[in-house]
Amino acid sequence: MATAAERLWGAALRRSSVLTDCRFSWHKNLSLRKTLVIWKQPPLRTFFTGVTILQSEPLSTIQDVLFLVILLNSVRLLTLLLFIKPGKRKLHAAPVVRTFRLRPFHFLVATGGGYAGYRQYEKYKEEQLEKMGIEIPIKLASEWEVSLYKSVPTRLLSRAWGRLNQVELPTWLRKPVYSLYIWTFGVNMKEAAVEDLHHYRNLSEFFRRKLKPQSRPVCCYHSVISPSDGKILNFGQVKNCEVEQVKGVTYSLESFLGPCTSTEDMQFSQTSSHNSFQNLLVTKEGNELYHCVIYLAPGDYHCFHSPTDWRVSHRRHFPGSLMSVNPGVARWIKELFCHNERVVLTGDWKHGFFSLTAVGATNVGSIRIYFDRDLRTNSPCYSKGSYNDFSFITNNNKEGIPMRKGEHLGEFNLGSTIVLIFEAPKDFNFHLKPGQKIRFGEALGSL
Repeated sequence: MATAAERLWGAALRRSSVLTDCRFSWHKNLSLRKTLVIWKQPPLRTFFTGVTILQSEPLSTIQDVLFLVILLNSVRLLTLLLFIKPGKRKLHAAPVVRTFRLRPFHFLVATGGGYAGYRQYEKYKEEQLEKMGIEIPIKLASEWEVSLYKSVPTRLLSRAWGRLNQVELPTWLRKPVYSLYIWTFGVNMKEAAVEDLHHYRNLSEFFRRKLKPQSRPVCCYHSVISPSDGKILNFGQVKNCEVEQVKGVTYSLESFLGPCTSTEDMQFSQTSSHNSFQNLLVTKEGNELYHCVIYLAPGDYHCFHSPTDWRVSHRRHFPGSLMSVNPGVARWIKELFCHNERVVLTGDWKHGFFSLTAVGATNVGSIRIYFDRDLRTNSPCYSKGSYNDFSFITNNNKEGIPMRKGEHLGEFNLGSTIVLIFEAPKDFNFHLKPGQKIRFGEALGSL
């Protein structure tokens, strides 16, 4: 008697236009041997592909049948993509010699789709490990992988994306487009100052939407607050002039901020030449250097604010690559933030040195600082390793740019990363957990 599973399998075979034969044979140990003949041509020109699957258990469950049906469809799809001449609807119509001619476009689609699926599966596994509290093993990219990634024209693509964002959408198209984005990235439009989607003329205005004042109350009881919405990638003390972008993956503090070039720094370095670059930034005895990395996802609020009361005295712009800065890539590429374009704002607060760095990413070539009208990011031409300095301290302005905690500071066109590096006493404590979600105005730490 045939089981229900066998009857279902037979029905699946009869519906297939590719599968022409299937034989079931039972052995003494009740294991099932299934041989699928995928291709069968007329006599004297026979060509077939056999897929043989051995199972130690009988085919008695619906799950086994579904698995085999999925396998059948996958083999059928690959056969159609790679070996079938376009325009031929029947499999036996193409000669054997012409059957094996690969189509480059189809091959790229198949391999690219397979790799994208593999990366999504790896990302899913990492998310599951994070939920279970298991540490994700670090797999750093080799030099050739980084070079290959940097060869992708991400700067050109980002400029094209920026131009696309400026295109005004027809009124009837705005709600469907924005609704798709809201559904994909989980945007909470109830927090937006203007909830009507028809109000935003283009994608750029939608990305840079303002929030209702009461949706982000600024914490007044802690000295440092989050400058933006996002996810905490890492935080803690800076040790040995190395900063962690994620746990276990570091970058050089000097490469990230750039060398000290001001007159005061040069005089200080001559008297303390035996100290490291990290010690040059610590201006008060007994203080330590701390850091915090916040990743802004595409669905997050895209503006960033002043994290404390401080004075901005200098801006340094590093042109560079625009690689993705999502947590998966940050675990893969060492010194990722040093490769990418970034804008470093430095100054001082009541405890000494303070800096905020906005790091660019793919499709985030545009970084805007509200009080800096001369800043131009993602320019077509730049010299590798170069940077542009601008001082806000002039003869007419001895104090630089004073910023109040929570005050608007700048914006991204899409999600990216904010890095805070600052000096504070040894009893400074972070009120954070790695990987936690945080919103602008919430406490980062205090004394």
